[in-house]
Amino acid sequence: MTPCSIILPAHDEADYIGPCLAHLLRQDHPGPVAVIVVANGCRDDTAGRARAHAPGFAARGWTLRVEELAQGGKIGALNHGDACAGPGMRVYLDADIRMGPRLLSGLMRVLEAPEPRYAGGRLVVAPARSPVSRAYARFWQKLPFVAQAVTGAGLFAVNQAARARWGAFPQVISDDTFARLQFEEAERFLVDEPYEWPLAEGFARLVRVRRRQDLGVAEIARLFPDLPRRQGHVRPGRGELLRLAAADPAGFAAYAAVALAVRMRRDQPGWARGR
Repeated sequence: MTPCSIILPAHDEADYIGPCLAHLLRQDHPGPVAVIVVANGCRDDTAGRARAHAPGFAARGWTLRVEELAQGGKIGALNHGDACAGPGMRVYLDADIRMGPRLLSGLMRVLEAPEPRYAGGRLVVAPARSPVSRAYARFWQKLPFVAQAVTGAGLFAVNQAARARWGAFPQVISDDTFARLQFEEAERFLVDEPYEWPLAEGFARLVRVRRRQDLGVAEIARLFPDLPRRQGHVRPGRGELLRLAAADPAGFAAYAAVALAVRMRRDQPGWARGR
């Protein structure tokens, strides 16, 4: 079977890296896998907790390699991971993602083709503690971009022909948007297997993260003006939005309030974590 490299950048993810790797070990994929954890700028025990899983990967015949970089930064970690990876498929995975047990095998089946292909799983927002985050997530998950498309948020995969579409990751906010828009809609494949993705907790964090997401999309449009035409159906029409709002008024209220707050504070850029 075609080998697969999973590149996993991690910055201060000691509380999340263990469950992420444990869910990787539960995958039903029978082929060869090399997991490359790139701990970057960590002030906690991310690297040590990752290495603790090495025996489990060895027992499966897979490899787990943990690289440590003094400099923090996801783009640097992604490029370092790419430099460590061998030929074959590539999966780019955030450290706080929990994959459903059949997702990796589903991705590999879809990518087993000579033509360039990009693939992702079915995003499921992890249960939130904040009522506003729960309402926001409930509505957001029904939007066309999330419900029908391959978002790439937290996880995306490419075959070898697809990875040749670009060289090193550029210094951009939204690496997943950059990678996704290398491909036309017909080249992007949704695997109907879930992965759990955490949402920001609370209104203020939702606003910060949403603002950063918007800045990332705008940056891609500014630096790579040929890419946005490949977005596809990402915004609901007026009728579709009204239908979704009527079905979940509280969810729509949370979503609209966050969007309005982002518009009012566009002059406040900055890095923001989802949790």
